[in-house]
Amino acid sequence: MGDVTNKAETSEEVKPRSVRVVLMALMIAMLLAMLDNMIIGTAMPTIVGELGGLEHLSWVVTAYTLATAASTPIWGKIGDMYGRKGAFLTSIVIFLIGSALSGMAQDMGQLIGFRAVQGLGAGGLMVGVMAIIGDLIPPRERGKYQGMMAGVMALAMIGGPLVGGTITDHMGWRWSFYINLPLGAVALAMVTAVLHLPKKRAKGKIDYLGAALLTLAITSTVLVTTWGGTEYAWGSAEILGLIAVGVLSTAAFLYAETKAAEPVMPLHIFRSRNFTLMSVIGFLVGFAMFGGVLYLPLFQQSVQGASATNSGLLLLPMLLSMMLVSLIAGRITTSSGKYKMFPIMGGALMVVGMFLLAQMDTGTSRLMSGVYMGILGAGLGFLMQITMLVAQNSVDMKDMGVASSSATLFRTLGGSFGVALMGSLFTTQVTNTMADRLGPEAAGAAGSAQLDAASLARLPEAIREAYQYAVAAGTHSAFLLGAGVAVLGFVAAWFVKEVPLKGAGPAAKAPADGGAGAATGDGGPARAHEALAH
Repeated sequence: MGDVTNKAETSEEVKPRSVRVVLMALMIAMLLAMLDNMIIGTAMPTIVGELGGLEHLSWVVTAYTLATAASTPIWGKIGDMYGRKGAFLTSIVIFLIGSALSGMAQDMGQLIGFRAVQGLGAGGLMVGVMAIIGDLIPPRERGKYQGMMAGVMALAMIGGPLVGGTITDHMGWRWSFYINLPLGAVALAMVTAVLHLPKKRAKGKIDYLGAALLTLAITSTVLVTTWGGTEYAWGSAEILGLIAVGVLSTAAFLYAETKAAEPVMPLHIFRSRNFTLMSVIGFLVGFAMFGGVLYLPLFQQSVQGASATNSGLLLLPMLLSMMLVSLIAGRITTSSGKYKMFPIMGGALMVVGMFLLAQMDTGTSRLMSGVYMGILGAGLGFLMQITMLVAQNSVDMKDMGVASSSATLFRTLGGSFGVALMGSLFTTQVTNTMADRLGPEAAGAAGSAQLDAASLARLPEAIREAYQYAVAAGTHSAFLLGAGVAVLGFVAAWFVKEVPLKGAGPAAKAPADGGAGAATGDGGPARAHEALAH
């Protein structure tokens, strides 16, 4: 009896320290995936200046996004079938290979191809982080770590442009990619040394047909949202053709999944009402968050006269409130096991925040816009990690990977739709407003819609004021659309059923042998202890 007690005590001592080390490695990997696009955005003008190929510029981002979105569900399924650790380490290696090759690119075609390789790896990074956390930490205890994940996201959004600008100015744009190598090496070493998850060997085969059809559906959807209203008109043959391909491939995918022995996205996970609702809410959160992050700096630079660097720092109210609220919500969830109130509160604050941002005009002060951003950030803080937590709590352990990848995918697709639809509305409004105030001949000036504070200062006063008014009108329309979409998320949150979180919280630690392990369905905290104590 004493030996058992000592073993349990040793396990309890090992777990917090080991979990912190593993989480540090996971957060570095998460930072790699999120930081990359933020850094590259700042370096793009310099890259085009050296490599040329301005007409293919958008593909540097699109190739990465497409590869990430398309590979996300596949990485989740591979982790479920063959083991989480191996899949995660492989995704890091692929990401680092893509980073090194991108840094060595000699022309725009090579850079686009190597960015696609990088995106393939990135698809496994976010899924790996979420699924491994889902394996190691019971949902009831997982809320403690929400603030850490929100903090990494805030660090990437704020630090990315600053780091990208500094690296490009002092070390050259190639180091925007090479900087990933030492960070990735640290994550690889830490995960390899500390994380010991049971190896798996699935009897079934990978659902190659389902993976191909899902990739086709995701690719056509992302291209519609990327090209619609920019590269091609919404009613053009190209866009309508992509929509047709997307609909047909989605229908074929759904049919194929009903026949596959090991479906890449098992449809039975959507029988859970909570999982389906969290997928919908995650889509809407992505819609609002990515749209906000894109158009808030534009408003601050064009209307409020902020520099590119300062506009990133001016996002602090939104990002800090998101991080703080996420931390508080996580702590309350861990101590009480209650969570239904958070999606409802988050949905309400997201609606209010988006509506207030839609009221900004040329006279809105930075203080007031900061308050509005803080409200939106609080809403996102209540929703960001709770959606993943509830989604993972709604499935069996064997489906943890596909649950994590599906939740991540819906958020990514929501971001694509948000940027595309809000962008189309923004551009149309700016063009029309410029034409109304300065005549049809001035409407073409709205095509750029990206004038910085220095460029604006050189314009004649009448044109500058018209442009600022037009951008304010464009952001009004974009955020009003965001508010409307956020209402759907608020309504969906009311239908969430508060299912008890698996795993023992502080109040339920007594039945350690039966309660926690039985609740997780796969060993619970005991499995985490075994995985980390090697």
